[in-house]
Amino acid sequence: MERNAEFRTLSGAQKAAVLMLALGQEQSTHLFGLMEDEEIKEISAAIANLGPVSAEAVEQLCHEFAETLGTAGTLVGSQEAIERILGKALAPDRVGQIMEEIRGPAGRTMWDKLGNVNEAVLANYLKNEYPQTVAVVLSRIRPEHAARVLALLPESFSIEVVMRMLRMESVQKDVLDGVERTLRAEFMSNLARSTRQDPHEVMAEIFNSLDRQSEARFLTALEERNRESAERVKALMFTFDDLQRLTPQAIQALLRAVPKDRLPLALKGASEAVRSLFFKNLSERAGKILREEIDALGPVRLRDVDEAQAVVVATAKELAQQGDIELGNSKDEEMVY
Repeated sequence: MERNAEFRTLSGAQKAAVLMLALGQEQSTHLFGLMEDEEIKEISAAIANLGPVSAEAVEQLCHEFAETLGTAGTLVGSQEAIERILGKALAPDRVGQIMEEIRGPAGRTMWDKLGNVNEAVLANYLKNEYPQTVAVVLSRIRPEHAARVLALLPESFSIEVVMRMLRMESVQKDVLDGVERTLRAEFMSNLARSTRQDPHEVMAEIFNSLDRQSEARFLTALEERNRESAERVKALMFTFDDLQRLTPQAIQALLRAVPKDRLPLALKGASEAVRSLFFKNLSERAGKILREEIDALGPVRLRDVDEAQAVVVATAKELAQQGDIELGNSKDEEMVY
């Protein structure tokens, strides 16, 4: 039998993954039980990332079973498929560890994942849980995220949650494990299947990455077509001028994190208000050095300024995602000093 191109590109781990899927859950379960951890991880990762495999490639790989597999059609490898197979062969804790490695570094723990869930979505789920359960959850996520969720809960319920949190001592591991299992089974899995990012949020991120002229052109065109959508996108955008919304502490954290060669170029094209905000949070000596660096640049291309300012904005967003600073929730939000 002549081997097709798809078959020839399969790695050893991918061939093993196809075989495991083709053999079915019962046989795969038995085989996984005989493997070492590293073998399980390698094959599990291959199954999770396999995607569609044509029937022809399956038949070539399993030629000794051609009669039964030749009409099986396409096999689809997915994270759900490997998690079901592993669940039959291994202890839940071991399955969880392997799946976390397959899914990658974004949100290693359940609490990391919850930190990336929109507060309105999380509050809507938690309002139907027991106050004690909610207290455990809010005590495990970032304080600023917990505050936003708490504010969206029904008032009487939220007060009860606060009282539980105040009375709560160290949480027993089996209680914590139980909450994690419930969240994973009932909330995170449903969230992954049923939710998608607000298209206005996606567009705001895209507009943030445009140069000034392109951004202005697209926003103007969008305002002409749909003013309501344009306003929603603008409200979700975070631009270099929006750095004025940051607290002095946030500006100081940003100054420490921004690449030193980017800041002078970014401030070269900044408004006087933004420049002043940065200089006010520098020592007299550091401010003098920064002014000299800006003056020494001479004429610069607008595109280079835009790129430098984009780096500063991206750094601010990264600090916010890490919980080190707050960006503010609205362009209309005023700061009190």
